[in-house]
Amino acid sequence: MPQVSNTPVPQFATAEYGNQPSGPTCKACGKALGPHHYRVNGVLTCTDCAERLKGKLPTDSHAAFVRGLIFGAGGAVLGLILFVVFVLTTGLEIGFVALAVGYIVGKAIVLGSKGQGGRRYQIAAVVLTYVAVSLSAVPIAVSAHPAALAVNIAVLARLTLLGLASPFLGLSDGINGIIGVVILFVGIRIAWRMTAGRPVQIIGPLTDTVPVAPG
Repeated sequence: MPQVSNTPVPQFATAEYGNQPSGPTCKACGKALGPHHYRVNGVLTCTDCAERLKGKLPTDSHAAFVRGLIFGAGGAVLGLILFVVFVLTTGLEIGFVALAVGYIVGKAIVLGSKGQGGRRYQIAAVVLTYVAVSLSAVPIAVSAHPAALAVNIAVLARLTLLGLASPFLGLSDGINGIIGVVILFVGIRIAWRMTAGRPVQIIGPLTDTVPVAPG
């Protein structure tokens, strides 16, 4: 006769579950919320995860802003060089490079501030992006007329002022000038949004009733 094994036969028709929490759970770790809980940006979170997140959140400070400003200035210089090299190499003055400049400046500020953001970071990003793009006109003009700079150094100061005004002076070129200004402001918008920061709202501890998942 065939021998009957004593090994338990898996019940495929019946689902076997471990010890699953019966009530609402933390969206971060999956554990039951317990009598107290938090809401992190509106998401249910247990006390342990919320407290752990609080400890990891960077705090804004003057030092963080200064670092962001220094990194942003470096990004602006890099963006200016990129713009000038592109124009002098290709002979094409394409305003779309301003988008890359805005991204570089915004990214540099975020790196320097270690993720901090806010209005003062955004203002710095706007100023640095505009200065980098507009002043790119100065080395481009100097490369076209190097003798003028050699004769009179004061020309450099005048070129700097003209450079800062160059995006709006370009409006005299008609549609091309308008497109250039629009693209510049899009680049500025990129830097503005990148340095806005990502605020984390932690509310709690709470004891309000939360909906229980259906069994």
